[in-house]
Amino acid sequence: MTTWILFLILLALSFDFLNGFHDSANSIATVVSTRVLSPQHAVIWAAFFNFIAFLFFGLHVANTIGKGIIDIHIVDSQIVFGALMGACAWNIITWYFGLPTSSSHALIGGLVGSALVKSGTGSLVWSGIIKTVSFILISPVVGLFLGVVYGVIVHWLARKSSPGEVDHWFRKGQLVSAALYSLGHGGNDAQKTMGIIASLLFSAGLLGKEFHIPFWIVISCQAAIALGTMLGGWRIVKTMGQKVAKLRPVDGFCAESGAATSLFIASAFGIPVSTTHTITGAIMGVGSLKRMSAVRWGVAGNIVWAWIITIPSSAAISAISYSAAKLFFK
Repeated sequence: MTTWILFLILLALSFDFLNGFHDSANSIATVVSTRVLSPQHAVIWAAFFNFIAFLFFGLHVANTIGKGIIDIHIVDSQIVFGALMGACAWNIITWYFGLPTSSSHALIGGLVGSALVKSGTGSLVWSGIIKTVSFILISPVVGLFLGVVYGVIVHWLARKSSPGEVDHWFRKGQLVSAALYSLGHGGNDAQKTMGIIASLLFSAGLLGKEFHIPFWIVISCQAAIALGTMLGGWRIVKTMGQKVAKLRPVDGFCAESGAATSLFIASAFGIPVSTTHTITGAIMGVGSLKRMSAVRWGVAGNIVWAWIITIPSSAAISAISYSAAKLFFK
């Protein structure tokens, strides 16, 4: 294994770390904003369930990223470099501005940008791209719908309970919902980096004739995303936890449960959805149950615009990075 390949593996794990760092707010924002856990305890709680997620999910998402976005046969180290640079740079930019964008879509945009420069549109696997891009709209809508459904059910079941009793029970319940959401986050997002590393090794002839995901890649990626979550993305916590809608423990439970359900289903079908989009939609859904004005739709609109420009922006950065790498190696 060459030094260049090792460097790219470390770069991929750095992206995975940034994914956890950037998206940690998705896992902890609700449980912190409702004061069920302190920020320090919340990140440890989320990181633990991020790490053990591989015990509960298959590797369907990793296979989609590895060979379902661009033609696996045109992948080389420069494409991987461009894709990772595009994704990492966009993650850092959006973290700086406190925007909860999708690390998943940044990575997909990175793959598309490099592949277009190398081989044109013929190298794109349109079925996988269309499925992924469609979930930019579908995942927040599903999250919103499930947030509303869980909210209606929970409020109906607790209709005869006092506010104090509801608060008491759902402070405990939110520990469970936060854990389930972190499992879904680790199970979907860490697999995207697994797919990138595996496609790199496959293109270098280091995986044999059949594309597969070795266990050392699985455990490395789960550890990297958990470590990123441990360090947290505090700028985004504020946006997710309070700027979209103010939450109580019962609201946080419903939002996290709705988002976790969406992620479990997507991971089972190998769909690389955005955990950011899903939890944002669920928070908006729960917030709208109080009254439509409880959701700060202006903030939500800014977030949606950031979602829309993620893939083209990371693709542009990736295309430039790929071209620079080709020039350097030439």
